[in-house]
Amino acid sequence: MSDFFSIWDYKLPGLGFASLLGLIWGSFFNVCIVRIPQDKSVVRNRSHCQSCHKSLKWYHNIPVLSYVLLGGKCAFCKAPISLQYPLVEILSAVFFAYLWWIYGWSPSWLCYTVFVSMLLIITVIDLKHMIIPDELSLSGIVLGLVSVFFTGDIVWWESLLGAALGGGIFLGIALLYEKLTKQEGLGGGDIKLLAMIGAWLGIQSVLIVIIISSALGSLVGLSLILTKRKNLKTAIPFGPFLAIAAILYLLWGLPLRRALFPSL
Repeated sequence: MSDFFSIWDYKLPGLGFASLLGLIWGSFFNVCIVRIPQDKSVVRNRSHCQSCHKSLKWYHNIPVLSYVLLGGKCAFCKAPISLQYPLVEILSAVFFAYLWWIYGWSPSWLCYTVFVSMLLIITVIDLKHMIIPDELSLSGIVLGLVSVFFTGDIVWWESLLGAALGGGIFLGIALLYEKLTKQEGLGGGDIKLLAMIGAWLGIQSVLIVIIISSALGSLVGLSLILTKRKNLKTAIPFGPFLAIAAILYLLWGLPLRRALFPSL
């Protein structure tokens, strides 16, 4: 027990700083979530209220704290501020801190915070707009192929085959579904997202990510149907399930492989 507390005390400053970085970057991720679907620059122009369009002061953008002090309302027009903003910031802080606990200040920490952050942005955009922007998925594929030279967790050909297999499997499923039903099933964004995940996590991750995301999607879809909030014809974004499965694999890949494929 004393060893645990000594380790905790030793890592506490690093965890705190990583969390702070996550909060700060989470605020920027919210800018990306709002502006990328609108094809607007994420670096030019100050943040503004989505209702009254007045530019925000710097102290209106303090992660989480500003939301709490403002009571979840715009400082000018008092319009409600979406819970998305503090939730994205908190999730970013959690991911940054947890990855630091695993990797410390290392190239792996830097690479995987980029990966998870992109998945977080993609998830929220897909939930809100039912799209996965190419700016994120295609750049994510390139970054995934490059990241292997810094993390050392997989080799370059595993990354390349992971991207090819991930995109190829979903492309085949999408074409077959469209041919049989005469309507679109998986979107192009999902195909590129799985290719991106394969590039980051390698060929061995693809099947496990598909299994986990499909299971999660089925559970959520069935729950929504049973509660009569959706029906069988309602489209549900699949990107968030892929993102969750990818993060689970990143954090607990070996236990997941052993649980799903114990004989391998």
